Amino acid sequence: MRPDRPVPPDRPVPADDDVTPAPDLPPGSWAWFHDLARWIGTWLFAPAFRLHRHGVDLVPAKGPVVLVANHSSLVDGPLLLSSVGRRIIFLVKQELFSGAQGWGLRRIGQLSVRRGEPDRAPLLAAQRVLRGGGMVGIFPEGTRGSGDAASAQNGAAWLARSTGAMVLPVACRGTRRPAGTGRRFRPRVDLLVGEPFAVTTERGRAGLATATEQIRAALVDLVVELDGLRDGVDPSTREAR
Repeated sequence: MRPDRPVPPDRPVPADDDVTPAPDLPPGSWAWFHDLARWIGTWLFAPAFRLHRHGVDLVPAKGPVVLVANHSSLVDGPLLLSSVGRRIIFLVKQELFSGAQGWGLRRIGQLSVRRGEPDRAPLLAAQRVLRGGGMVGIFPEGTRGSGDAASAQNGAAWLARSTGAMVLPVACRGTRRPAGTGRRFRPRVDLLVGEPFAVTTERGRAGLATATEQIRAALVDLVVELDGLRDGVDPSTREAR
């Protein structure tokens, strides 16, 4: 069993030009800083949430993995960063890369992406991370919403198909404050990790579309399963979708 919490790194701060990038992180990132951020995250959320993690042992300990998750809150990414037990980089909207926050995001290896327009640079950077044996996290819906994974963009499928990476679905519930409600005190938050799987290798645009739908369907099923767990329903008694 892997430890639930990463060990805090004990290394001096290097100069920007004195860093050899880890193969599972993009150039310009600091591996020790990424590991520190993950470690801090394991403690940071304890006062704010009653966090329940399910199936974390299903996270592959090594090798290229595209993690796909539903998205309903800004906290989803940081929560996943500190919960999967290994290094992970996310494609993050460009608007968050400003000032000290942007500096920190780059140092822990997160990739800036322009939404609503073609932007292959972060995908190619993520591809290099996967080929180095790393893990890349993507929210296939492309933006925050209800978290039901009703739609999916092609990026996750393209990365998995172009690198041979396994796809790891993860469902998250409880981070979004219901509309019309006030501030919540330590709400229950659940993460459910599904079985990793390989997407179709069918060629061309049809194959990409098939792989994208395969990812979306797996994520939808996992969200439904997690909703059942939160409602006290045994998933084994649910009708097959």
